[in-house]
Amino acid sequence: MAQVVAPRVTRQTVGAIADGAFKVLLAAVHIAGAAPLGRLLGAPAWLMVVSGVALLIGGGVEIGYTRSRSMRTYTRLMIAYDSGWVLTALAGLLMAWQGSSAGGEVWMGYQTAAPIAFAALLIVAAPTQKTSV
Repeated sequence: MAQVVAPRVTRQTVGAIADGAFKVLLAAVHIAGAAPLGRLLGAPAWLMVVSGVALLIGGGVEIGYTRSRSMRTYTRLMIAYDSGWVLTALAGLLMAWQGSSAGGEVWMGYQTAAPIAFAALLIVAAPTQKTSV
């Protein structure tokens, strides 16, 4: 009888789960504090809620696929996501320094689109090969 061997839980796996859990926590903050956070960032409350839902979906998918996708895929997606996050935050800050009120909207727009893109790319990524003994 063939047996499926579960992949060993590594630091990278724990990191991927933690990254997904952080997105879920951030989603709760966006949804629960939509109005005050929106005012602080200069973004409408509806965008905060939509961003929260996107983060919830993205984080849930990220946690759910940890056993079936390679950590190499996770690492690449997390680097791309975080790089975009930093660049968008810098763009938002630059806009604010120049007197624009759209910096928060730009940053929240990224927080809405990026988790969905991350989740979609993770879903379509090749599954890891399970070994049998």
